[in-house]
Amino acid sequence: MVDYYSGHSKYLFAVDCVVFGYEEGELKLLLYPRAFEPVKGKWSLMGGFVMPQESCEQAACRVLHQTTGLQNIFLEQVATFSNPDREEYTRVISVAHVALIDIRQHNHELVKEMGAEWWPLSNLPELIFDHEDMIREALALLQQKAGYSLVGIELLPDKFTLLQLRKLYEAIYQRKFDAGNFRKKVLSLDALEKLEEKNLTESRKGAFYYRIRYSQSDTETERIVKF
Repeated sequence: MVDYYSGHSKYLFAVDCVVFGYEEGELKLLLYPRAFEPVKGKWSLMGGFVMPQESCEQAACRVLHQTTGLQNIFLEQVATFSNPDREEYTRVISVAHVALIDIRQHNHELVKEMGAEWWPLSNLPELIFDHEDMIREALALLQQKAGYSLVGIELLPDKFTLLQLRKLYEAIYQRKFDAGNFRKKVLSLDALEKLEEKNLTESRKGAFYYRIRYSQSDTETERIVKF
C-alpha cells in the first residue's frame, strides 16, 4: 500500500479566499501584495497552504482569522482550481472560498500591517495567476445565493434600512431595482423584524431600521425571490 502511494506525484495544496465587503454603495474585495516569490509584490487574494492536520475549510478559516482578526463569518467553498500551469514554478492546487464580512468589524490594524487594501469590484488591479477567475466564480455564487436568500445581509451592520438593503443588492447584481418591487419581495420573506428606531438621514420622516429574525430557521428564510 505504501509503495503504491509513494509512486505518485505530490503537489502543494492551497486555499484562496475571495473576501467581499460593502462600503459606500460599492461591493469591495480585500487584496494584499504578495509577500514572497514568485510574483512578489503583485496583488493577490488572501490565501495560504493547507496544513497536514487541516481540512480546506479549517485552512480558509485560519487564513481569514490571521488576515482580518474575524471568526465565525460566512464562508463557503466556491471551486477547485487545478490547471497544471496555473503557477509557473510548481504544481499548486487551490480551493477557492468566498467570505462575506462587515467592513466595519474587521481588525483594521492587522489589515494595514499586511499592506492589504479594500478595492472596489469595479476597479480591481491586475491580479496574480487565476485569481480573476476565482473572483468571477465567487461573485456568480454570491449572486445565485442572494437570489433565494438574504445572505447579502452578512455585509451589513446588524440593523439596516430597506434602502440600505436595496443598495447592497444593487451592488451585488450590478444593476438597479425598482424600490417598490424590491420592498415588496423582501418583506414577503417574513425574515425581517421592523424596529422602532429610525434612520433620520434618508428622508424627512426617517426610515425604519430592520434586522434579521434570528429565531427562524434557514429553511424558513431561504425562499425563492427572483430579483
